[in-house]
Amino acid sequence: MAAVDISLPALPQGWSAEKDYKVLSALSSATQRNIEPVGPHFLAHARRKRHNRTFSEDDRIQAQKNVKKVDEDEDDEISEPEDPMMLQRDAKDWKNQDHYAVLGLSKYRYKATPEQIKRAHRKKVLRHHPDKKAAAGQTDENDSFFKCIQKATEVLLDPTKRRQFDSVDEAADVEPPTKKQVEKGKFFKLWGPVFKSEGRFSNKQPVPVIGDENSTEEHVEEFYNFWYNFDSWRTFEYLDEDVPDDNENRDQKRHVERKNANARRKKKTEDTARLRKLVDDALAGDERIKKFRQAKRAGKDKKRLEKEAEAKRLAEEKEQARLEEERKKKEAEEAAKAEREQNKKSKEAAKNAAKKNKRVLKASVKDVNYFAEGGDASAAQIDTVLGDVEAVMGKITPEELAALASKLSSAGTDAGAVKAAYTEEAKRLISEGKLKESEVKVFV
Repeated sequence: MAAVDISLPALPQGWSAEKDYKVLSALSSATQRNIEPVGPHFLAHARRKRHNRTFSEDDRIQAQKNVKKVDEDEDDEISEPEDPMMLQRDAKDWKNQDHYAVLGLSKYRYKATPEQIKRAHRKKVLRHHPDKKAAAGQTDENDSFFKCIQKATEVLLDPTKRRQFDSVDEAADVEPPTKKQVEKGKFFKLWGPVFKSEGRFSNKQPVPVIGDENSTEEHVEEFYNFWYNFDSWRTFEYLDEDVPDDNENRDQKRHVERKNANARRKKKTEDTARLRKLVDDALAGDERIKKFRQAKRAGKDKKRLEKEAEAKRLAEEKEQARLEEERKKKEAEEAAKAEREQNKKSKEAAKNAAKKNKRVLKASVKDVNYFAEGGDASAAQIDTVLGDVEAVMGKITPEELAALASKLSSAGTDAGAVKAAYTEEAKRLISEGKLKESEVKVFV
């Protein structure tokens, strides 16, 4: 260890402890507290002292207990007997192995969570790791099944690879029941698991359930419409033939890729046809469909009988009311004829009044010499004024026409009053949007 010589800085000149020392704070009084030995490290220390163990001995014994505890805790959840034939599998043939069975998750399959897969992997590794076998005195150096475990874990923990494997996992399929199996009262019990199994491939979630005998017609229609328009994510890449990695033989690589693509399309088509037949079979055996059809037929028969009875009643009433109807019809025709004649006279009177009022409007501008000053009005002046008069007359109702004619009659030959009456009416029509300002030239 090297000694370092460091000198303290010199105090400022004139500094003294009595003059420059200041008390900034004080220590609190002491408090008596009890300290108890607790925690995992104290327990480990006490365990080693009690059993007179070293650190390494205690760690080894605790590890063995933890392994045993893991095995006991997981026995009921992710444990199943191992098939002796499966233990002899060749790791190279991993594509044909059941990854879920290798990890002891056969009863879970596509429902297994990532946490369950990790725990199953850990349990299998603790049992089949080559080092553990060697420590147990097993001389078998074949670690093929351990490689199968590693491959199964790799596939099932990768979302893409797992989806590809689940797409072709026939062990998760539920075979549809036959007609003989579908007995009365067992239709839903047998078909429910089938649709639940097929529903794992649906892009649309949640998948509607099959229901029961009390399901409504709307629910049943929605269920079968969903399956007849099923949107499946199922793919078949897992069954692809391995593409050669040799970059020199590119033609062979393209050939294999095209072959795989064609095979996937064919399997997809076959799977769609299979699912359609499955839904057809379920629909054909669904008693609810028959019940709904019978109810509709009964409803139609009831409506037909009611319709026939109603028709008979109406025929009788029609016969009884025929004479009264003819009498009323004759009276109505006579009244209508009288009303038409009266309306005709009224229309003719209104038409004549409108013609008379229009003559008044045209005469009013004529009487004031078409607003010309000092001499006869020119042809252009006459056309302009009459054009404005026509524009106003074309936009007003007969009542408004009569009111305007009355004003003009009162104005007489007063050119200012006549023009003011027209201008007022034109501005009103313009403000109401019935007349455009560009359509009049004089009355603005």
